Amino acid sequence: MSQITTKVNNVPAPPGFEGPGFFATSLDSVIGMARKNSLWPLPFATSCCGIEFMASMASHYDFARFGSERVSFSPRQADVLMVMGTIAKKMAPVVRQVYEQMAEPKWVMAVGACASSGGIFDTYSVLQGIDEIIPVDVYVPGCPPRPEQIIDGFMRIQDLAASESLGRRQTTDYKNLLERYNFTEK
Repeated sequence: MSQITTKVNNVPAPPGFEGPGFFATSLDSVIGMARKNSLWPLPFATSCCGIEFMASMASHYDFARFGSERVSFSPRQADVLMVMGTIAKKMAPVVRQVYEQMAEPKWVMAVGACASSGGIFDTYSVLQGIDEIIPVDVYVPGCPPRPEQIIDGFMRIQDLAASESLGRRQTTDYKNLLERYNFTEK
């Protein structure tokens, strides 16, 4: 009879001081670790990049192993806006409204050439990159990008979430960034 062995990979502890029965670290590190491993994406898919995202959610690539098995279709419960595919200029106010409805902290991924730069559609009706209307944290190249690229982009968002200080969203640099996109404090 064969014996089944299971290897468990624990999340490494943030840097701090360890001893018998205690562990001390900064609050930023603990919250960053929690954010990193519990991001809920909101997919805004309009074309072929959305199909690749669906493939990344399937069992072969298993997006859920990154703590993102709960795909949120409500902006108020999402952390990461994943814009995938061609965004027409008529759709731009909708993307902006979805971004505005998301709670802080929030991150944005532009997935594919169309969301990043308009792709092959250099026309009057297509937005030439979503960074014209909302700030973007990570760009995933490709037409369409492979599921591995989407997962890699998501891992870059996780790195941002883990390393971002709690006070970053209150800094003047961040407020200036929002002002460039005409977002006002509520």
